[in-house]
Amino acid sequence: TPRVDYDPGCYLCPGNTRVSGQRNPDYDGVFAFDNDHPCVGPNAPAPEALPAGPHEVRRADGVSRVVCYSPRHDRSLAELPHSEIIALFEELQGQFRELSARPEVRHVLMFENKGEVVGVSNPHPHCQIYATNFVFRTIELEADASAEYLAANGRVLFQDIIAAEEADGRRILASRGGALAFVPYFARYSYETFVAPRATHASVAELSPTELDDLAAVLGETLVRMDNLWRMPFPYVMALHQAPVEPQAHGGFHFHIEIHTPLRKPRLLKYLAGPEIG
Repeated sequence: TPRVDYDPGCYLCPGNTRVSGQRNPDYDGVFAFDNDHPCVGPNAPAPEALPAGPHEVRRADGVSRVVCYSPRHDRSLAELPHSEIIALFEELQGQFRELSARPEVRHVLMFENKGEVVGVSNPHPHCQIYATNFVFRTIELEADASAEYLAANGRVLFQDIIAAEEADGRRILASRGGALAFVPYFARYSYETFVAPRATHASVAELSPTELDDLAAVLGETLVRMDNLWRMPFPYVMALHQAPVEPQAHGGFHFHIEIHTPLRKPRLLKYLAGPEIG
């Protein structure tokens, strides 16, 4: 399929009509809007009656949003100029500040699914935001482990991970000033990569302009390296790991970005099999 910078059938391109019937503005930068098929939202249905047993359920309150990186249909995050990656991060900072202030929100998840192998239905480069009235289990575990490590050792767990990776040096992918990227020693996937600021922050919203500049440069370099590795658009799931909104959950939590690819080599999927799932 030839690459085009505008697709008249794409519901994310500027000026096009989405499934909700709303028309996108002729945007020329980052464009964010409430998801037309929200996972969580103010119109969530009331829970149905539960069957007998230990089950629990509640309304999926919160906000679901889509963030388009660029009006260009054919320009992935790896292909964005440095200034546009910074603009994206600045938009995500504003989104976090707004959404985390909502009384029902306990966590703000920001993520991108890239590539057909991870089920992406629309190739226009974009990420999503789920601001939820619950904390995802992965983040709960990270927050608990970070707080316990800080209490036991007086140091931030992620800072010690960074120090260990830099002392080893073999898994460092990119480094610039206040940010770095590395394949963690404990990676479950062949090309699992962490991109992080050096300083400890609870969320992307706390990063200074200088830190944001460095993080954008390191993320851009990392994604270009991934594309160049196999001479193909590298598929991945990328998630921003941010502390729960509750202030008491910030102890030792270090904001970072995790990139997981479903491939072991070109066209060969990496499955989590018996030992990992079972």
